[in-house]
This record gives sequence, C-alpha cells and structure tokens, in this order.
Amino acid sequence: MTTALVTGATAGLGNAFARRLAADGSGLVLVARDAVRLEEVATTLRERHGVEVEVLAADLSEREQLERAADRLRDEARPVDVLVSNAGFGVGRPFLGVHVSEEERMLDVMVRAVLVLTRAVAPGMVARGRGNIITVSSVASFFSGGTYSAAKAWATSFTASLAGELAGTGVTATALCPGYVRTEFHQRAKMNVSDLPGWAWLTADRVVADCLADVRRGRAVSVPSLRYKAAVCFLRHIPLRFGEVLSARRAAMLARDARRR
Repeated sequence: MTTALVTGATAGLGNAFARRLAADGSGLVLVARDAVRLEEVATTLRERHGVEVEVLAADLSEREQLERAADRLRDEARPVDVLVSNAGFGVGRPFLGVHVSEEERMLDVMVRAVLVLTRAVAPGMVARGRGNIITVSSVASFFSGGTYSAAKAWATSFTASLAGELAGTGVTATALCPGYVRTEFHQRAKMNVSDLPGWAWLTADRVVADCLADVRRGRAVSVPSLRYKAAVCFLRHIPLRFGEVLSARRAAMLARDARRR
C-alpha cells in the first residue's frame, strides 16, 4: 500500500486530494494546523475507505513544527510515496495594506515549507526508484499579483525544474496550477469574487482528478481544464506592459474591497 502526505488536508484541494487518494487505497499522513478538524477528517476517511490515516498537527510557518513534518518524510521505516504540498492562504489586500509579518508568513508556508518538505522526501524516493511530488501552485503564478502570485511563481518554477532533475529516477514532480476553485480559500482571504461568472469556477474534485492524470503522464505542470490552459497560454505571451496594467487593476480592486469591509 502506498502512503501519501498531504498538507492543508482539512479543506479545499488538500481535502479533495486526501479523499481521492484514500478512495484509491492509499494510506495517509494528514497535516494541518487544526488538530480537531484533522481528527474529524481522519476518522471519516478511515471509516469510509478502511485505510490507515495518521494526523500531524503543525503550523508550517513555524520552523520547529515544519521540521516535525519533514522528519516524518525522512522516516525510512515508514516511507512516503506521494507528497502533496497544498498548504497556503491569501490575504485579499494590496501589498502596502498588509503587515510585513503576514507577508513573511505567506512566504514561509508557500515557499519555505515546500522547499523543506520536498528536500526531505526526495532522496528517499530516488533511492527507492519511485514516488510523486505534487506542489499546488496556481494560474496566478503566470501573472504579477503581489506576494501570493510571486510565491506561486516560485512554486511552479521550482517544481518544473525539479521534474527535470528527477528525470530517469522513477520519481515525478508536478506543479498543479488551477484557476478559480470552489473552496474556502476566497472566503478566508475575504476576497469578493461575486462578480465572477459561473464558467470560471472549477470543482476541487475535478482539479484533483485532472492533476493525478497528469502525474501519471509524467507532466511537470498540470493546468486543469481547457479554459485555464488557454488562459495560461495567453498570460505567458502577453507584453510586459499589459501585465503591469493587469496588476494595477488587481491592486485597485483589492484596495476597493478592503475599504468596503
């Protein structure tokens, strides 16, 4: 039986990954800050799918707690076959409207934690000749949109580079870059997305299914749905000046929403 470690496993895409992997018969190590919700998710998955589920309550922005998760990934007696680095959050405000400590925490969770956990798990996977590393990034990694987009751009670039380094080892690395997904993310970030059309939204289960299909194909970057593949193609080829205009419009929208709250 394979074992997967999923960060941010209590909600959103992390929870969707946990449910799908458990349904496929994989044992799980679930990581999140909320110990109560972790136990609730673990109990449900054990009862529904009959798989082994460990819980590891950790705030990945805290270095000592992050190291506990890294230690679990290094445990050769209990190898992890799939790492899903999903933990992350948004702030829904312009850069100058956010305290620097919050921006630093975002980077700790979405950059440093990804780096540390990937480095912890990859050597063992390579030694065994198998494994999958999945980093949840975003379509936002392809345009300028504050610290969140910058962190996701790092995640996409880092994972795609790692995929090349791992070629021929039996281990894959895939950056998942979804667009808008119906999860708790935007509500938690206090982002107003009420104006978005229905076609812009994807379901978490669809995103996970598409990602796992791309992992099996060995793809370094997974962009679910044709509409977002087209969006990424557009974003990668627009002039820099147009990208600056999009960034300015986004900042103005966030500032307007912040004033309304």
